[in-house]
Amino acid sequence: MQLVEYALVFIAAAIPWMEIALVIPVGIVRGLSPFWVMVLAFTGNMLTVLMLIFGFSRVEEWMKKRFNLKNGRQTKQMERARRIMNKYGLPGLAMLGPLFIGTHIAAFIGLSFGAGKKWTTLWLAISIGLWTVIIGIATMLGFDFFLHQTEG
Repeated sequence: MQLVEYALVFIAAAIPWMEIALVIPVGIVRGLSPFWVMVLAFTGNMLTVLMLIFGFSRVEEWMKKRFNLKNGRQTKQMERARRIMNKYGLPGLAMLGPLFIGTHIAAFIGLSFGAGKKWTTLWLAISIGLWTVIIGIATMLGFDFFLHQTEG
């Protein structure tokens, strides 16, 4: 049964908008190994981000059709991503992306603003790795604190 749950962690982390910020806490609270939850969540999320980066031209066409409304306005997430990119550049977009707009939109916006695939890959890998560790440790500490409070 746990093997299925670990597979679900990988799959869920790969799905845009589910990503690591949701998947890691749920997996750890379900009693799965925090180490394996973090490894699988990172791998699943990074895999689909890499697919987006290296298939950017096709994804760009689809995203423009999907997210640009008829009157030329864009979704709130796309507008937020553009503001972050304009203010903080690719490193800021990559670091803030997992929390505010999602890693997939961060990758798309970075590439659409002309960032190279190598730099986008590097910054998103750093960001996803860092947030995986932060979210994993915070969940473990918070869950451990909660268990100690309810026992005592």
